[in-house]
Amino acid sequence: MKTDELRERYLSFFQSKGCVRRPSDVLVPKDDPTVLFTPAGMNQFKNQFLGIGPLDFTKATTCQKCLRTGDIDNVGVTAYHHTFFEMLGNFSFGDYFKKEAIHWAWEFLTTKQWLGLDPSRLTVTVYLDDDEAEAIWRTEIGLSPKQITREDEYENFWPAGSPTNGPDGVCGPCSEIYYSPPTGGKKVEIWNLVFTQFNRVGAPPNNLRPLPKKNIDTGMGLERCAAVLQGFESNYEIDSIRPLCTTAGELLGVKYDFNGPTGRPLRRIADHVRACTFAIHEGCLPGNEKENYVIRLLLRRASMEAFRLGKHEPVLNQLVPMVAEMMAAAYPELKQTTEIVANAIKTEEQQFLGVVDRGVQKFRKMADQAKSRGQTTLSGEEAFDLHQTDGFLIELTQGLADAEGLKVDRERFNACMEEHKKKSGSAAFADSVMSEGPIDALRKQGGTKFLGYDATAAVGKVIGIIADQQLVSTFSKTAQPIGVVLDQTPFYGESGGQVGDIGKLTTPDGVFQVDDTQKNGDLIVHIGHLVSGQIKTDATVQAQVDAARREGIRRAHSATHLLHHALRMTLGDNATQRGSKVEQDQLRFDFAHPKAMTDDELLKIEDEINTRIASGAAVQTKVMPIGEAKKLGAMALFGEKYPDNVRVVTMGDFSLEFCGGTHLSNTGQVGLCRIVKEELISAGVRRVTCLTGPKALQRIRETEALVGQLSAVLKASVPEELPKKVQLLQDELRHVKQELSKYTAQSLAATAKSLVEEGEDIGGTKLVVHAADCSREQLKEFVDRIREQSPSTAVLLGIVAEDKVALIAAVSKDLLAKGVSASDAVKTAAKVAGGGGGGRPDLAEAGGKHPEKLREALAAGAEYFRGKLGK
Repeated sequence: MKTDELRERYLSFFQSKGCVRRPSDVLVPKDDPTVLFTPAGMNQFKNQFLGIGPLDFTKATTCQKCLRTGDIDNVGVTAYHHTFFEMLGNFSFGDYFKKEAIHWAWEFLTTKQWLGLDPSRLTVTVYLDDDEAEAIWRTEIGLSPKQITREDEYENFWPAGSPTNGPDGVCGPCSEIYYSPPTGGKKVEIWNLVFTQFNRVGAPPNNLRPLPKKNIDTGMGLERCAAVLQGFESNYEIDSIRPLCTTAGELLGVKYDFNGPTGRPLRRIADHVRACTFAIHEGCLPGNEKENYVIRLLLRRASMEAFRLGKHEPVLNQLVPMVAEMMAAAYPELKQTTEIVANAIKTEEQQFLGVVDRGVQKFRKMADQAKSRGQTTLSGEEAFDLHQTDGFLIELTQGLADAEGLKVDRERFNACMEEHKKKSGSAAFADSVMSEGPIDALRKQGGTKFLGYDATAAVGKVIGIIADQQLVSTFSKTAQPIGVVLDQTPFYGESGGQVGDIGKLTTPDGVFQVDDTQKNGDLIVHIGHLVSGQIKTDATVQAQVDAARREGIRRAHSATHLLHHALRMTLGDNATQRGSKVEQDQLRFDFAHPKAMTDDELLKIEDEINTRIASGAAVQTKVMPIGEAKKLGAMALFGEKYPDNVRVVTMGDFSLEFCGGTHLSNTGQVGLCRIVKEELISAGVRRVTCLTGPKALQRIRETEALVGQLSAVLKASVPEELPKKVQLLQDELRHVKQELSKYTAQSLAATAKSLVEEGEDIGGTKLVVHAADCSREQLKEFVDRIREQSPSTAVLLGIVAEDKVALIAAVSKDLLAKGVSASDAVKTAAKVAGGGGGGRPDLAEAGGKHPEKLREALAAGAEYFRGKLGK
């Protein structure tokens, strides 16, 4: 059975049992700060499991895109470990429980209509104390006692070990289903049925409180089950992954053989590129923080494998179309961004190859120093510095060390990594565990109704006050920031790139200044401080948005849609949105594009925007089912999470987008839009910044005022004369620089001649050591002038610039044969000045931190030269 068929059969089976078929959640969840990537199928149902908000359905089934990095070192090594994988799941929120979950799992696995696995090859585990599950398997399903094993809380409880070790929160026993292959190979866990029936509160004993509504959360690894059905002992051999491994081998010029020496690295490359393709498709580009750092790490690990297989040029990017093709049945949208994703990966590959070049040089020095000291092991600190400072992965250091006959202190390296994680707080890669906070408690009461599409003022009721991370009923301190939640509000909570509103909440007892408004699920939280009086729950509030600011935000948001349209019209459909920020009469828009735009393109885009503004096209909004919106061709942001019913904003007949923001009623109300900046913000992503309405007009006036000032200074009668006036000034400045350069060169030559004439003569070699009075840029020219004065010279010059020492040393060619090194001389001098450096044997530079020690440093360098010259 093909992987695509298995996915569809699973979802269809549970649909037949009354489960609502839900789409996969995004891979990179922006609204869940507890995880970087979606780690399991249950994550999108956190609210349902916690009883937060309305319950539109009580049972569901999904195939979820997941990414985990906890076992990253096992990827490609073991038969089943991946970073990216798909998790099939079925869920119950107070609906069906153990009996149905177990019976349905068995029916799906063993009946010929579905998977038709041999029942005799299936075994199960249950939690030690879960007599209910054990009885269902034994008496109702009919398994023999030999097919049922009881395990402790560390094997058959979720989260593992939670009854004893915590954390507090929703938990429960689980039952795992295993398949033993007919080949006699190792049995494989193919399904885990989790029965979330308890709320853990505190330490044992008696700390597992039964939940009022019991839930089901099951997970079946799609790739693992596909391997079982296709008769393979490794997920990497199935129809959706093996072609990636084979193609990776072809691109690298090696043959893929599962058990051969190239098998493991090619599997790792296939896995990591697959994971990165999905993440970058959603806008998660390689970077230095959080989820972006993980993607950079995965790409560099894959690039390292390619490098070690002999490929020293970008190649991984060529796998992206194959990934999109393999996953097209379930994720056809991947094909829309293959070029964008491939470009991003190629850029990261190029950066990595630069890192390798620098890192190899640093590694060579480390290896040489270790050998000179008679050591056979590189220190963990040195390996960590290479990894952290230079981006040189430990596996690459290990491979180079092996080739040099050296070892790496991995134990100390791992300790350094753990210390770094603790300091940076980056150890939080673990899956989230559901716990309840003040916001969650409020959300159980229902959400906030948003009235701001039609009004900037409204009456509401206080349903929650959050102070010091807890709910309070009354608050009266005027300086402390707090959060206030209303049942309904005209205030827009920051989302979709649009900033939150500001304004005032007035109650009979006081006035609350709203400094920001944030959205948390269905709740809108007004963040600010009391100006006077107090605020209480259940109080009636007059909510007033800063209307002038909101109007500017509306202008900027509608202009954002016009900009998106103009970009795609000018640059093509690949200019897809990657993010935005909409403020009062100011916007920035990030989009995929491989290069800077030309001046002509920017003018064309700005003209198109203002043409659409002048047309006064109608702006209309409509809420519709997401499927209907997609059929109409409405543009959505990849990686954004949308509800079942979406708001679609239409402008004339040229723009149709998903959008929950506030807009104008026609494009003419924007007034004016000016592009003020275009820049690169990350690999393959550009940013355009624009001003609208009054701010755009103010920018024009400021520019006109500046032109007037320049005209007066340069004595230009009209602005059109300015370029000519500036050109005349540039010509004059160039002439002055040329004259100054001639004078400086003559001065340096004269000084050089004098220094050589007065320099120390050691066996026919002139030694010149001098604290110079010139700029850092002139040091090398000064050295050259000195060497011109004598066929055999050893030179050491130093200056103090910006409270630091700059040193340069040079020797003539005849001295190189005698073992005299400019690099060693400058290092000797720099050490005295508290610095370091080096370079070629005939010319080297260095620096130092202690300017007061310049003369001591020069003296030390001179002594080095004298020793080498035989004096």
